[in-house]
Amino acid sequence: MSTKQLTTSLGSLALALALGTGAVGTSFAQSNDQFIALADYRVGPYGANGQSFYGGFIDYLQYVNLKNGGVNGVKLTWEECETEYNNAKGVECYERLKGKNPVTKGTAYHTMATGISYALIDKTATDQVPLVMMGYGRTDAVDGSVFPWAFPLVTTYQMQASAIIKFLADKNGGSLNGKKIVFLYHDSAYGKEPIVAMQAESKINKFNLIEIPVAHPGNEQGAQWLRIRQENPDYVVFWGWGVMNQTALKAAQKVGYPREKIVGSWWAGSEEDTIPAGPAAKGYMSATWNVAGKQVPLIADIEKVVYGAGKGNMQDPSKVGSVLYNRGVSAAVATVEALNTAQNKFGKGKVSTPVQVRWAFENLNIDAARLKALGATGLLPDIKTSCEDHEGSGKVRIQQWDGAKWVMVSDWIEGNRRLIHPLFEASAKQYAKEKGITPACYKG
Repeated sequence: MSTKQLTTSLGSLALALALGTGAVGTSFAQSNDQFIALADYRVGPYGANGQSFYGGFIDYLQYVNLKNGGVNGVKLTWEECETEYNNAKGVECYERLKGKNPVTKGTAYHTMATGISYALIDKTATDQVPLVMMGYGRTDAVDGSVFPWAFPLVTTYQMQASAIIKFLADKNGGSLNGKKIVFLYHDSAYGKEPIVAMQAESKINKFNLIEIPVAHPGNEQGAQWLRIRQENPDYVVFWGWGVMNQTALKAAQKVGYPREKIVGSWWAGSEEDTIPAGPAAKGYMSATWNVAGKQVPLIADIEKVVYGAGKGNMQDPSKVGSVLYNRGVSAAVATVEALNTAQNKFGKGKVSTPVQVRWAFENLNIDAARLKALGATGLLPDIKTSCEDHEGSGKVRIQQWDGAKWVMVSDWIEGNRRLIHPLFEASAKQYAKEKGITPACYKG
């Protein structure tokens, strides 16, 4: 990475360590900038995923600065802190970054790690800083009356699992009665989150559910796939992450299980998962809440504006337009839209405080017209939040790997809200009881 890029965007971890900071930013977090803290990861067992996601996130921030001069004239700045997807390091990064700018306190935190989100959910509430968990994290935070500072935006693991079951039911004439489904999952907070939804779906859809965990990081799955071969399920719903994903696809091929019968979560459905698996990935399906490719006008324009100016964040520009890159862009879009929403209410051209940004995240309305105006139609679903619904969508699509690229095989599918949201409410109510919280919509 050039010196110029280091000044304006992000250096590599090695450069950061050489500087003795552990992170490299775009500025000195001046109070007249909208400083955004990024407790992220580029190294470790899941580093390749973080590189693409946060590369897309930062490229969009850079794009807003270059294309629009910031948000109504307010420049966006940021700084990264390497967590290595480690909970303790995630907390350390949060504590380090929140004091970089006394006005924004980091604006809103995206950790892309369910475990780190769990570790921060009480801290961010106490500090009154939004914690944004787009497609991950503590899912009962959908209930904003109990979790006013946490936002599991777009869709949750439970709604995703429900949508996958709906997709499979549709493939079987609307019924899964008597079918056998294995839930193969990363043995972590991330992997365990959807179990309650899978169990609820199995009861109403009358299929036999078999739960099989895989220990972190997931590069040993021989015993699990031998059992799957013995069980011979109709489908495998797969909740993998990182190296676990390509390992599973290769193991499925080895035992002769059809990849066309495996549907992964959105964190098991990127090029980082399928390309290393080679022919073993062909036919595999996964859920997603964003499309891949440069056909989205916004992605094409980012490549033109940001990379044309020599300020792109990706060390491998060929990954621009990949699933995780586009997902990072969509997460940044939601953040910048929250800043726009905050400025529309509290004053255009002014730096937004965390309290104002929290209000904005709870009052987002990114509809089809707004997505079109941003050039982001299809990049992510429409989002409309409220105190009662910090999720705002609940929709996914199903994509399939054709051996070279992801191809959409469904339209937007919404999970069973009547089944899933009461599960959130019950869990949030229990949390409130344990913490002595009186549920109420935040008025700050």
